Amino acid sequence: MTVETKILADERIAIAYEMTEHYNRQDVDAYVALMTDDACEALYRGGILREGREGVRAGLKTLFEQYPNNRAEILGTTSVGETILLYERVIREPGGEPFETVSIYSFEGDRVSRVEFVR
Repeated sequence: MTVETKILADERIAIAYEMTEHYNRQDVDAYVALMTDDACEALYRGGILREGREGVRAGLKTLFEQYPNNRAEILGTTSVGETILLYERVIREPGGEPFETVSIYSFEGDRVSRVEFVR
């Protein structure tokens, strides 16, 4: 890995961490500000969950209304090429059953263009 590639990976990891912080604060405006206009969130090798920046915003608002205590904890991080992977534990409600996921972040420049979830 070249120094330039390492710096780019570190910058993208920082963006993914920042998105998780916004997610945990349920700040959907700050979350989607880090995405491209046509970004989406999808299931890995499956259907799109939320399409476009506005679709992501609306979908997350609905999710947070349903689960006001929803939080994600980052357990591990890696980069593969220009893609960032976060290994996370998510809990919807205190005392609820947590689940683990891998979130795969794809980028266009310094913005996230797609997040895929493996569960």
